[in-house]
Amino acid sequence: MRRLLLLATIVLAVRAMPIAAQAKDPQPFVIEYYYQVKWGYQDEFLRLFKKNHYPVLAKEMADGRIVSVTAAGPRYHATEDGRWDYRITITFRSVADAFAPSLSEAEMRVLYPDQDTFKKEEQRRFEILLAHWDVPVSPVPLP
Repeated sequence: MRRLLLLATIVLAVRAMPIAAQAKDPQPFVIEYYYQVKWGYQDEFLRLFKKNHYPVLAKEMADGRIVSVTAAGPRYHATEDGRWDYRITITFRSVADAFAPSLSEAEMRVLYPDQDTFKKEEQRRFEILLAHWDVPVSPVPLP
């Protein structure tokens, strides 16, 4: 719930910011997306992510909305309450780009002509998740 409130606050702040101010000095905006997958399904989740979600991110990189996408997994296991399996870090061109609508329906149909299979596989990707959370991050200057 706190994450949802944080994201809602950021969206409201961006919408309240004058468009001219956003366009004048856009700063990169980074969000880390964490995924905790049911035990034994990590490989399936990653396969589906690469097949059905990464191409959307790649298209948004090609369009310039996203600057970079990286993926990481923990080297060792953690306790169940702190466990995550994959962290996808996306650097958006600006905060406005981070919260702008994604690809249009027409663009999605070009990427995935077989919409029935795409929808079933995306449903499966989320069925095998235990948890998913998004963390907008800011650089912290150090001396």
